[in-house]
Amino acid sequence: MRLHREGYTIMLVTGLVLLVLNLLAYFYLFSDNTIAIVLLTVASLVLFTLIVQFFRIPNRALTQHDTQVIAPADGTVVVIEETEETEYFKERRRQVSIFMSPLNVHVNLNPVSGVVRYFRYFPGKYLVAWHPKSSTENERTTIVIQANNGTEILFRQIAGAVARRIRWYVKEGQSVEQGQEMGFIKFGSRVDVYLPLNAEVKVAIGDRMKGGVTVLAELL
Repeated sequence: MRLHREGYTIMLVTGLVLLVLNLLAYFYLFSDNTIAIVLLTVASLVLFTLIVQFFRIPNRALTQHDTQVIAPADGTVVVIEETEETEYFKERRRQVSIFMSPLNVHVNLNPVSGVVRYFRYFPGKYLVAWHPKSSTENERTTIVIQANNGTEILFRQIAGAVARRIRWYVKEGQSVEQGQEMGFIKFGSRVDVYLPLNAEVKVAIGDRMKGGVTVLAELL
């Protein structure tokens, strides 16, 4: 396991603040109250551990296959439905949405290998990630990758009520590899994937995803 670069500043600042707070408590605020010092120390360690685990990147054997769409994020499948995709395809697509809780790994990965044909960033609201309008009104990115077999896959990084920092590392015209890092969402949100209607979805609502490992769908 390693830690993601997006967390370096947050971890450093948080660690320093907690260290100063605990030193002040030990020497001045609670110098005669051992229980208070112990409780503050434990709480500080728990908080710092939660922040560090948020930026973890586990070592995984990635799934790579030209006809498979791989989960671009860790989390739980909360939506599988046929819907109208109005931004790029402007036609019916099969939507699969993955909700990322604050306890999930939050690096985002390319679901297929190919070429980025479309990228847009949209500032917006910060509705809770499961709100029906979060896909179209929240801060978000839209990325379309044309897979090696010619099929185009669209996916969106969507900010939520807590997650207000979307990062992306791709641009139009760039060649990308399946399982390669494409971005990061800080502190929980969701990723939507739009598949062709003839794609065979391999997951069900409530299934837990492992980014870069779980097969979302088979392209026909």
